[in-house]
Amino acid sequence: MIYFILIAVLLVLIIAAAIYAVRQKDLLYATLATGIISLILSVLYFLLQAPDVALTEAAIGVALTTIIFVITVRNTVRMEDESDKKEKIKSAVK
Repeated sequence: MIYFILIAVLLVLIIAAAIYAVRQKDLLYATLATGIISLILSVLYFLLQAPDVALTEAAIGVALTTIIFVITVRNTVRMEDESDKKEKIKSAVK
């Protein structure tokens, strides 16, 4: 009985994290939410007696993909920052 409750709670957490990732405006927080989704999926695979899939999901989904996305987001320029820079340049020229 507690096994089914644990799985139900994890599924609710996945849905909540997915909604948070989609609704989030900041890409870094959305990326971290997708990493949390992968972590919960890894735990679910382990509970469903698929340890090889759980280890693969943990290695690829949680670690590698999240790290690549975080590096990519940190190396991009925000659109708001670009418009602020343009406004500063326009005001400096005047």
